[in-house]
Amino acid sequence: MNNELRKMLEQVRAGELSVDEALGRIRTEPYRDIGYAKVDLHRKVRQGSTEVIYGAGKTPEQMAGIIEALRESGQNTVLITRLFAEAATELDGRIDGLTYHEQARVGIVGTVPEPDGLGTIVIATGGTSDIPVAEEAALTAEVEGNRVLRLYDVGVAGLHRTLSHMDDLMSATVVVAVAGMEGALPSVLGGLVDCPVIAVPTSVGYGASFGGIAALLSMLNSCASGVSVVNIDNGFGAGFLASRINHMKAKGFGASESSGGSRASEVPESSEISKE
Repeated sequence: MNNELRKMLEQVRAGELSVDEALGRIRTEPYRDIGYAKVDLHRKVRQGSTEVIYGAGKTPEQMAGIIEALRESGQNTVLITRLFAEAATELDGRIDGLTYHEQARVGIVGTVPEPDGLGTIVIATGGTSDIPVAEEAALTAEVEGNRVLRLYDVGVAGLHRTLSHMDDLMSATVVVAVAGMEGALPSVLGGLVDCPVIAVPTSVGYGASFGGIAALLSMLNSCASGVSVVNIDNGFGAGFLASRINHMKAKGFGASESSGGSRASEVPESSEISKE
């Protein structure tokens, strides 16, 4: 059960919202067909996160129409990824409240919410050339309600730079490691920290890097435990996954005041588990 639906049910229980009002919200059209797009209006109810616009291939007019539909449904903040500068300029003339981050090719409509995750997501890069992908991950995580700490240019070519940030790394709930070339950074971090590491291979590197394939294969073959890998240059996917991990307790996993304990305590003592 996601936070939004839980909050609505708690309002009903507290008498702050009538049953009919709650039913009205749930029955709202699950998507809006605007011709060129079917805008998902129930994604936050289902998943706790609102729909994100992938800007590449969409015209500014189409993006403006999608944003309008999302705003009318009550979505205050809209994230647009892979938004190129020319399209951003035209889109800015069609809608209000757009902030464009050119390096990350990310547009944010509205205000970034206050962090409500469990802790801090650390975004680390092997080099300065990896920052555009890292910024896509960082901005995605911030829009999803997370505290983000950026550690840039801490690659293995100068390991002392990495080790000088051990306190920050060890305090992280999730680490997103962004690297090109041979993609060694996630393995190093995976051997140091006690939290999940999300590896992001980038297309940065010389000829034999094959546009990020070398880094991707290195990360997939990491000998460090607790390292997962997303696609080449997929900063958005890494930032979104990091947010999911950083919100796990908020979604009801682990200790809960309302339940008096963890979900494990809900399993009846008579339940039999095969030991084979």
